[in-house]
Amino acid sequence: MKDVQNSIDQRGIAIQRVGIKDAYLPFLIKTKAEGYQQVTAKVCFTVALPMEYKGTHMSRFLEILNPWSTKPLAEPEMAEILSEALDKLQAEEAAIRIDFKYFVERQAPVSGRLSVLDVDCFFAGKMSRGKDLEFTLGVKVPYTSLCPCSKEISRYGAHNQRGILAADLRFRPGYECILIEDLVELLEKQASCQIYPLLKREDEKYVTETAYENPKFVEDILRDGVLAMRGLEGLGWFSLACENFESIHNHSAYAAHEETIGE
Repeated sequence: MKDVQNSIDQRGIAIQRVGIKDAYLPFLIKTKAEGYQQVTAKVCFTVALPMEYKGTHMSRFLEILNPWSTKPLAEPEMAEILSEALDKLQAEEAAIRIDFKYFVERQAPVSGRLSVLDVDCFFAGKMSRGKDLEFTLGVKVPYTSLCPCSKEISRYGAHNQRGILAADLRFRPGYECILIEDLVELLEKQASCQIYPLLKREDEKYVTETAYENPKFVEDILRDGVLAMRGLEGLGWFSLACENFESIHNHSAYAAHEETIGE
């Protein structure tokens, strides 16, 4: 049977990324408690295609991924996946991004009631032949913010809203990436107050008053987040973005920052 994709292409154009996108697979993600959480993940998996190849072997991407649906997945395993892709697809560069919902246990501040907070996360990896893995962890953490200006000028009360703090991080070679639970906790501390899925009346009072005593603009949350990121040992690069879903406006307040940290 003729293998058309292995034929020679005459147009002289190398393709930077070709592969599969929006493939859904189960994965096991390592937890802080040294166990594993099963997640359903959306995957984008690509390689660089040399100019002389007409096409890549699309079926091989899933052949590589499928065995990992029953194995724990973290940074070292991402390197194994990409290394296999380089070999099986005769590529010089491979990249993968795995987006998933991760659940973090949350205890209400007064009643102690337990619930789980869903956090949007991703693992991304890129590897060139003969080079180390470039691994990126991304999370989006919800928070509460209360406006300092509103508090200052109002006789009583102040407008507050839910927001999202998105963080992407890359650590330098030789340093372990921070665990998802630890990163979520670190980012939550930069806001006026945490988000809790389950609150009783006494908890709601605590959350309301805590936010009122800790007012922050979106700029404050971002700057405090930058300082927190700079304190992580071995961090080489990070990107932060804050978005407040304003309760008194029909637009969001937004701030973002990206930084490379020298050794």
